[in-house]
Amino acid sequence: MNGRGLITASMRELERVKVIEAVIEGRLRCFQAAERLDLCERQISRLCRRYEADGPAGLVSGKRGQPSNRELPIDLRARAMALVRERYADFGPTLACEKLYECHGVRLAKETVRRWMRDAGLWVPRKQRPPKIHQPRARRACFGELVQIDGSDHHWFEQRAPACTLLVYVDDATSRLMTLHFTATESTFSYFEATRAYIERHGKPVAFYSDRASVFRPTYSRTGARGITQFGRAMYELNIDTFCANSSPAKGRVERANLTLQDRLVKELRLRGIQTMEAANAWAPAFMAAYNARFAKPPRSTFDAHRPLREDENLDTILTWRVVRKVSESLTVLNDRMIWLLEDTPATRRLIGRYIDVWEYPDGRIELRAGGVALPCIAFDELAEIDQGAVVGHKRLGHALRVAQALQAQRDNRRASGSPSRTNRGEPVRAKARRPATKKPREVTLEDWNATVTGTHWSPGGSVLKTTSLER
Repeated sequence: MNGRGLITASMRELERVKVIEAVIEGRLRCFQAAERLDLCERQISRLCRRYEADGPAGLVSGKRGQPSNRELPIDLRARAMALVRERYADFGPTLACEKLYECHGVRLAKETVRRWMRDAGLWVPRKQRPPKIHQPRARRACFGELVQIDGSDHHWFEQRAPACTLLVYVDDATSRLMTLHFTATESTFSYFEATRAYIERHGKPVAFYSDRASVFRPTYSRTGARGITQFGRAMYELNIDTFCANSSPAKGRVERANLTLQDRLVKELRLRGIQTMEAANAWAPAFMAAYNARFAKPPRSTFDAHRPLREDENLDTILTWRVVRKVSESLTVLNDRMIWLLEDTPATRRLIGRYIDVWEYPDGRIELRAGGVALPCIAFDELAEIDQGAVVGHKRLGHALRVAQALQAQRDNRRASGSPSRTNRGEPVRAKARRPATKKPREVTLEDWNATVTGTHWSPGGSVLKTTSLER
């Protein structure tokens, strides 16, 4: 074979030449050649005629070396890249493509922009980028200078009890376990309880280091500006700084401690037959002592950065949930679907139209305060039967669903027993009086609740579940 087309021919084209020669020489039928080259028989006939007329060069496509019919104009590419260099040099290809069309009317495919930016050196594919290097952070020098905190949702009691959350406080300088607190969910009040136990035992640390959960970092505010959480406000009053980690490896001390606890602590609880959070919290100090004796590291400095509480710092009032509510013209305050009646006095009349503070304590007590003074009030109407869609973080969604199931079962029992409700009688939701039922509906008791989900917001009596906001 001789011909100019064989100089740059590919292996596929060489195969085509051999097949067409075999057809012309009679060694291969047209339908066999069509099957081998994946062409139709008419195309095989055309190729045979072109081969007989021009030789192997006749089999080369006539479009080779010619610009594509779909090729974009050269001036369009130059204009687009000039705009990208001038205004969108640090944009990704997808965003740059969108801005070229929105702002300049240049409509291109994002893969075209990606290829042009890559050829111009304005975009480096992720596979070609050098890997990021994360240098390990050295431990803090002083004990109590930085305490990492986190919650671990796990089956700590295995099959003996439902899953719950363990709040873990780890000192960054020594890797010592400072506090272990078993609780139902990772909520603000749970962290209040754990922090109170920490401060009463060790004192106030310099700073807490946590993740970006809603307990520590608000996601939004009504004014659009980032506000402060209840936990952050309480720590500010105690003069304790709070920092949020950008990633889980950033607070690796407590994350690594969680892995060890999910192995060792679970087995220790099994050996001792512990199956309730109360018993586990009572035994936790003994476990922490054994853990710290084995795994704790000595600090680089002997200085203890913990500070004692000042005389004017009262944990009972600082570790509370505080919101601001407006006093209506009828001397009522609405908070958490509960209406509170203020006593009609000249002092409270002056508060009409003004905002006052509503404090909720961990034990469920509610106080209405104005100017730092508690106001006399009584509960008027509880609108807890209608859920307005509480905001629940993903870490506590499982617990919230278990709470909802228990409350639904309680309401079903009430309806099955013949107890009248506001909704099935057509009465207004705000109506307080109820017809006495022939059979008292069964309430969810503490023992029943432990069989399904352990711990939540209980009334001071400790027997009836209080349906307060799940975010607390």
